[in-house]
Amino acid sequence: MRKASALTRFVASGIAVTALLGGYGQAPAATTDSGAPSPVQAAAAGAYQAGRGDPIGLPAGSVYSNPASGRDEVVVPDMRHTALLIGDSQSEPTDGWPRLGLAAVGYKVHFCGLGGTGFVASNGKTGNYIDALQRGDWKLPYGTPALIVIQGGGNDAARGATDAQIVANADRLIAALKDRYPGARMAMIGTLARGANYGGGRRTQVDALLGTVAARHGLPFVGVGDWLSKYSLTKNLADAVHMDAAGRRSLGGLLETRLRQLGLEGPALDGTVPATASALTPAD
Repeated sequence: MRKASALTRFVASGIAVTALLGGYGQAPAATTDSGAPSPVQAAAAGAYQAGRGDPIGLPAGSVYSNPASGRDEVVVPDMRHTALLIGDSQSEPTDGWPRLGLAAVGYKVHFCGLGGTGFVASNGKTGNYIDALQRGDWKLPYGTPALIVIQGGGNDAARGATDAQIVANADRLIAALKDRYPGARMAMIGTLARGANYGGGRRTQVDALLGTVAARHGLPFVGVGDWLSKYSLTKNLADAVHMDAAGRRSLGGLLETRLRQLGLEGPALDGTVPATASALTPAD
């Protein structure tokens, strides 16, 4: 990794992330893993614009009825440089750490999902990941993303979802995404937690379980089930499971490094090299 002062890397991160994240994704809002959705969240499923004709000419956010797939899809600009991120409230804010990490390795980000959901968990308004997709609570984008990332598991851990339920729905979601985007690169990010010996509990167990799912499907996996303790980030918890702004930046930097290790960098944007999100570098 290139050497640079922490201050230089931090400033570069702010510029890169602001440029890459603005205007993409669906309804970033509250940072809670559970509870009723905010008004912004509740409106997300109906926030799309109706659109007809050539999808290339439609404004961003328009819904295109794709005759090839028979599905309604949302128009997103520059899909060649866009990562499709499916996740929960860890990913939902525009400065959520999964978004920061993806932006730092060269992606624009389009988010699908809402806080309080997971592979099995729903939030009372929106279904779990696969049910929300199938019933149209949120719509996948038209065109093929540069990368598809599935993040989550925290709400499943909190609400007592069994291993069998999580695995079955994860398998269904992966199969649906592979069917929708044949040949697209795909990866998974697990469940943020303390380590098993530091109170990680069920969250750490779900993180490990998702790692086995990813391995079985041949997908790169970023296990984060011990990151809070491994990198001394519990001091940056804003509540029991969410990070403050500094913690999100630190996690974004850690994720950036792991994505680079996995060879998941995005296509160059305007010929530039993405700036790093943080001076922190995780140990192997």
